[in-house]
Amino acid sequence: MSSIVLEMDHVYKKFKKGERYDSLRDLIPGLVGRFFDNGRKNPLLKHEFWALSDVTFEVKKGEAFGIIGPNGSGKSTTLKLLSGIMKPTKGAVKIDGRLSALIEVGAGFHKDLTGRENIFLNGTILGMRKEEIRRRFDEIVEFSGLEEFIDTPVKRYSSGMYARLGFSVAAHVDPDILVVDEVLSVGDYLFQKRCVERMNSVIKSGATVIFVSHNLNAVSALCGRALLLENGKIKKVGATNEVIKYYMSGDSVKDKTVLEKEAFISKVNIRDETGDCFRFESGQKVWIDIEVTARTQCKKLTIEIYIEDDNFYNIFDTSTERLNRKTFSLNAEERWKCTSELCLHLVSGTYHLGIKLNQYDTQEEYDRWFPAGTIYVGSDEDVRGVANLNPRIMMSSIDSE
Repeated sequence: MSSIVLEMDHVYKKFKKGERYDSLRDLIPGLVGRFFDNGRKNPLLKHEFWALSDVTFEVKKGEAFGIIGPNGSGKSTTLKLLSGIMKPTKGAVKIDGRLSALIEVGAGFHKDLTGRENIFLNGTILGMRKEEIRRRFDEIVEFSGLEEFIDTPVKRYSSGMYARLGFSVAAHVDPDILVVDEVLSVGDYLFQKRCVERMNSVIKSGATVIFVSHNLNAVSALCGRALLLENGKIKKVGATNEVIKYYMSGDSVKDKTVLEKEAFISKVNIRDETGDCFRFESGQKVWIDIEVTARTQCKKLTIEIYIEDDNFYNIFDTSTERLNRKTFSLNAEERWKCTSELCLHLVSGTYHLGIKLNQYDTQEEYDRWFPAGTIYVGSDEDVRGVANLNPRIMMSSIDSE
């Protein structure tokens, strides 16, 4: 018996950019053109585009497989094809086992029904039998933390409560294959942590998980293998950390006009004490190796290092000269290397590293890499903001008169 439980085999999916007929004069030529084009094999008309193009991959039983990529890369289309919501234009999608799709938390909830009633409704939509929902009802409610409001209509729930109940139902479905899309960001910090723990338990139970997310930290933590989609095509597939590293340090990071520059950043590497790394714990040290190359003689050079959060707000910057390091000069074809050490006293989150090469006295910018890399900081403490000051409660008491 094959261990492959999910496969996309040379899959193409075509969409229309938009087609409106405002008059009979426009409609008739459109219908005639469509009639004659039916004789061609999957034609691509001027108002059409390939959302997916020749996508092929396999997922084994019990594997956690991630799908990443920028907006518009084809991730959602892939999920809809796997879930049977859409059919491919060309190619085949093969599923061996019971598949449940967790694409939109709370999809199928009826706002006039209570939380209790929606558990049965949503569970049925997700493929659970009535007896199975009854058996797991208390567990679902306890996981959501909404015991007090379970008989309240969900239209009176906050968005966070709504999402918590939706994830709690979906997280207790026991499929052979679970397709998950951007659901580990619901609720508050503690509930997100429980979501991650729940997903890990689903994986350990032997279920196959397909996880699509922009949260590369979560993908790295959950998935052993991953696939990178860009413009509807597979760019790389393999070990998750290698795929993420390729994604974050791809050609898009590097300036295509580097040949025209007098001096440029030729290499940036992020590591911990053991080697290349992009996942760190709060307070952990990170080392950043930087290499600069000159094409002509350049004087009074300085390197600026800065970090922005996931909203691209600058939270830290410094430079070699501000750290009492003298400016440096290079002759043609010379290289300069340095290593910067930072201590990541940051809260859990995603952070983007920027590197800038300047001439110190004129502030002329020779080159800039952003993002030169992306790092993920984790912490067991529920601290928020930007800086993690490692809080501790040393003593507490209640005084009465």
